[in-house]
Amino acid sequence: MKKALFWKKMDKQIQCQLCPHFCMIKQGEKGKCGVRENINGELFSLVYGKSCSMAIDPIEKKPLFHFHPGEKAFSIATAGCNLSCKYCQNWEISQQEIEKILYNSLLPSQIVDLAKQAKCKIIAFTYTEPTIFYEYMLETAKLAKQKGMFCVMITNGFINPEPLKKLFPYIDAFNVDIKSINEKFYKDVCSATLKPVLETIKLIYKHGKHIEITNLLIPKYNDSDKEIEKLVSWIIENLDKKIPLHFSAFYPCYQFKSIQPESKEKVLHAVEIAKKQGMENVYSGNI
Repeated sequence: MKKALFWKKMDKQIQCQLCPHFCMIKQGEKGKCGVRENINGELFSLVYGKSCSMAIDPIEKKPLFHFHPGEKAFSIATAGCNLSCKYCQNWEISQQEIEKILYNSLLPSQIVDLAKQAKCKIIAFTYTEPTIFYEYMLETAKLAKQKGMFCVMITNGFINPEPLKKLFPYIDAFNVDIKSINEKFYKDVCSATLKPVLETIKLIYKHGKHIEITNLLIPKYNDSDKEIEKLVSWIIENLDKKIPLHFSAFYPCYQFKSIQPESKEKVLHAVEIAKKQGMENVYSGNI
């Protein structure tokens, strides 16, 4: 275990201040992410040094198309997530109780060594939500930077401003997943809220970090022309028409197994909508 960052004591509870849930955690209990626990009045990360998924991916798979294209990324994740998306494609490691998940014990220094041995110039924090293994990610990224490597974060964007700012010296690029531009979608499907995600994106952009955005299209949930147009308008108005935007297709998974896969035609149609509105770097994914 590792003592967590970003929390404070409040009476007999701890308030976790890492993400916008601001979980109030009683003695012996965990936050919504399932991996941060109040132990004798202090907050601990239960997943530090416990990598449950590890792979060597092309950086384009993240997807990051405009950040060192052609390079390999040493990708890692731990169990847990601070969202509860009903269609999660990695639910076996993001939504399960951590006690049920197998892991490799790897210190940050060992991750960096493995990445270098594999001739990867990039370490990617991905698969689940890196925010919930914050301390593990931060220390790994610090060591990677000392070795001249790059680090990227593939994130849902549901993180508070101060923890995010502390990452900026060490994380070189972000792909942020906007689940929907509809607040109701976030509440009903993800058990979260949209506004903090949009604020995260604006903060990353303001600090001059490389950012790309992904939107997974789900039939009848977030794939209407109106919603796609609203998403694209927000990006253009708040960021830049040159920001890379990736539309990808939903496949039945987790609690959304009864929903039909998104069509190739719909994904390509979303790309055309974005281009017509002025976006310059729009891509279709996993079709």
